[in-house]
Amino acid sequence: MTNVVPFSSALRERSSGAHSGSEGAGFMSDLIKGEGTRDDYVALVAQHYFIYEALESATERMRHDPVAAVFISDKLTRLPALEADLEFLVGPEWRDTIGPLPATKRYVARIAQVAATWAGGFVAHHYTRYLGDLSGGLFIGRLMQRRFGFETNGVGFYLFDDIADPKAFKEVYREQLDAVPWDDAEKERVIDEVLRAYRFNTELFEDLERAKRAAVA
Repeated sequence: MTNVVPFSSALRERSSGAHSGSEGAGFMSDLIKGEGTRDDYVALVAQHYFIYEALESATERMRHDPVAAVFISDKLTRLPALEADLEFLVGPEWRDTIGPLPATKRYVARIAQVAATWAGGFVAHHYTRYLGDLSGGLFIGRLMQRRFGFETNGVGFYLFDDIADPKAFKEVYREQLDAVPWDDAEKERVIDEVLRAYRFNTELFEDLERAKRAAVA
């Protein structure tokens, strides 16, 4: 009898290389190793704002989709925390001082495109962002607290106060992925979209690195 690999396991296995590659991009690697500056961190938070503005706008549109709605939880919402972080890090006029980088613009456009017509594509981006936030994101948040002396202000994005057990939350999420009645072709499309999301992340880190070098040139 052939063992059937759960979709969530196949997804995690197929995307693990892309995930590692994204985290290993120079800009993010330097930030994690303690070689990045406070300005580098602020630049990352600013780009996250545009990404989550797009994702959470898409979430509102997808609330009534029978597939996508299963994955939507207000406990995951990050935009208010990002807004508070930017006000703390940049100041009350933060909206006038930040803008999306080219990779972020492409990322945002893709989220808007798939969320308009394709539940599986929305779930792919939802999965990539939020399960990452509940995994490595929690670790990164603690690193930034130690590195820059933050308490909760400035790292609210990484604090999920409404999720008492992130591990259990992720397990339920993966069970929900396994229960979606997608056929094999649709599962492949979703995996491809997750890989695309990781490429956007890598391209964003590359853009952040270029912007940093241009600022000191």
